[in-house]
Amino acid sequence: RVDPVVIMLAEHDDRLLLGRQPQYPPGRYSALAGFIEPGESIEAAVARELAEEAGISVSDVRYMCSQPWPFPNSLMIGAWAEAIDDSLTIDANELDDARWFSREEVISALAGDDKASFQPPPRTAIARALLEAWVDGLM
Repeated sequence: RVDPVVIMLAEHDDRLLLGRQPQYPPGRYSALAGFIEPGESIEAAVARELAEEAGISVSDVRYMCSQPWPFPNSLMIGAWAEAIDDSLTIDANELDDARWFSREEVISALAGDDKASFQPPPRTAIARALLEAWVDGLM
């Protein structure tokens, strides 16, 4: 059995929405994610998860890439979406924090800058690949 999970970046005015969960190392922010419900499309799951976790509405949802993830037997489906606005209502049951990061902040974090405003996901994670693709203009 494999459970499909959407993991996505939302963009607004050349900034990305990233969040942090309680189990993350201090300073780490990553793409938001959640399980796809039975009968739900990838696009609908992206929109629902972003609305539930961060209180944002999105459009133009696009598939980017996928990654098998053995914890717990998941298929991570990477996506990108355009946020309609940047107002956040964070679900404290899901996230410790979420905020918008500029392109410069993402570049600094990916470069490993000691003064970066956040620590990015590890190189082996699809969330890292999504961030790198965004910086490289592939989204």
